[in-house]
Amino acid sequence: MNISARWPRPITHIGGPTLVSSSGSGRWEHFQHGSDVGIRGIGKTKAQAFEQAALALTAVITAPETVQPSVRVAIHCDAADDEFLLVDWINALIFEMATRNLLFCRFQVSLDETMLDATAWGEPVDVARHCPAVEAKGATFTELAVRQLGDDWWLAQCVVDV
Repeated sequence: MNISARWPRPITHIGGPTLVSSSGSGRWEHFQHGSDVGIRGIGKTKAQAFEQAALALTAVITAPETVQPSVRVAIHCDAADDEFLLVDWINALIFEMATRNLLFCRFQVSLDETMLDATAWGEPVDVARHCPAVEAKGATFTELAVRQLGDDWWLAQCVVDV
């Protein structure tokens, strides 16, 4: 899948084309991995990195700015460590998208050790308006990482099967 064809803001760095969107609390990126897509969230806290990774997941499917935050969904995950927690979080979002036919555009994550409590806001898929490019099937353990980048930033990333 060539994501660069879908988005107007590709940049190049080590590892190939990356798509980036940033805000004051962090940023998300995509990175190519074979026929799948890597999602990466970077935030000032670990929770913000998880939120940004979730936004990167939405951006694999559609432009996040086309999604309205009209439906609220609560999500709880429990895992053995931060990396498993990220996979569980992304898979929980994919499950909610698939079973409720929703896309999400806003996330609020709270982390306590190896527990995640979150709220995701979005709306039902409108094929004409959202133009979904792919269906996310699941988060994988490929390139899985949750770690602090120096003193100021956290990274949360994995590859998503599409």
